Amino acid sequence: MKAILLAEKKQPVQLVDAPTPTAGPGQILIKLKAAALNHRDVFVQQGLYPGIKLPAILGSDGAGVVAEVGEGVDPAWREQAVIINPGLHWGPNPRFYGSDFRILGMPDNGTFAEYVVVDKAYVHHKPDHLSFEQAAALPLAGLTAWRALMTRAGLHTSGSPEKVLVTGIGGGAALFALQFAVGAGAEVWVTSGSEEKLGKAAALGAAGGVNYRESDWEKTLMTLTGGERKGYFDVIIDSAGGPGFTKLIDAAAAGGRIAFFGGTTGNITDIMPPKVFFKQLSILGTTMGNEHEFADMLSFVTDKQIIPVVDDIFPLADMSQAMEKMDTGKQFGKIVIKIGD
Repeated sequence: MKAILLAEKKQPVQLVDAPTPTAGPGQILIKLKAAALNHRDVFVQQGLYPGIKLPAILGSDGAGVVAEVGEGVDPAWREQAVIINPGLHWGPNPRFYGSDFRILGMPDNGTFAEYVVVDKAYVHHKPDHLSFEQAAALPLAGLTAWRALMTRAGLHTSGSPEKVLVTGIGGGAALFALQFAVGAGAEVWVTSGSEEKLGKAAALGAAGGVNYRESDWEKTLMTLTGGERKGYFDVIIDSAGGPGFTKLIDAAAAGGRIAFFGGTTGNITDIMPPKVFFKQLSILGTTMGNEHEFADMLSFVTDKQIIPVVDDIFPLADMSQAMEKMDTGKQFGKIVIKIGD
């Protein structure tokens, strides 16, 4: 089979001929139709990810058709259109992943290939309303956003609509947080460093947004929402961290929940404790999600007919160009890899 192999850190990925895997007991062999990039893939290639074990076929997200089932798997799965949960072996505690948890695509061979083998537990039927390319865009970023928004921040989906702020709109997880919150009936605002991305977010249902390149963007946001001096947002979803985190604390309403799953702008260095405890805020770290959350996320996507935003589609042979585009951070939505016919 054709596959994208990373042989060494800080080296280009290679399109190679690799052995086609076979399904062992309890496993499913999937003929992939599409995969999607995540920053994780770029970080592994750049040597910036912990616990790198190479060589490996990268890729965490994928959708395709079942080609073969292993012993103990219902043969009815053959030829079914499926999507993969890339979070493997979460463990028994739903609150935190265990020591065996890992993400598909290093050290296990991943989805940047014509075929991949996955344990049956991580294979789900593809939502009927999604193309293979759209479905491939969903798993890792969608699961991350779902856990942050629904589990950790506990967005209320009934009663009075809650007010949500999603920072750094444009990346996959931030866009899913926007789409999920809008689908749940929340009033959603966003930040971005691009006026174009703010406009695109509004088309997806955002009530408004501000450019975080403005030095006092949080004051502008509070003026727009009427939250001066007291904050406005019940839930804030952030992936940046960094020294500007205190602006999120100012933007949060009393009793607000701030869930964050990244630190792209560095360490958080400017929190004033009284602002947190007097407002009774909850600051919540989160990453990925468990098997039940993945199933719940898929059900929500199907029920609300949510369609992932795809920025661009590349053939498997052009993986290097796709990774270069991911590294620029200019995309709005997911970068998808089309595999086969």
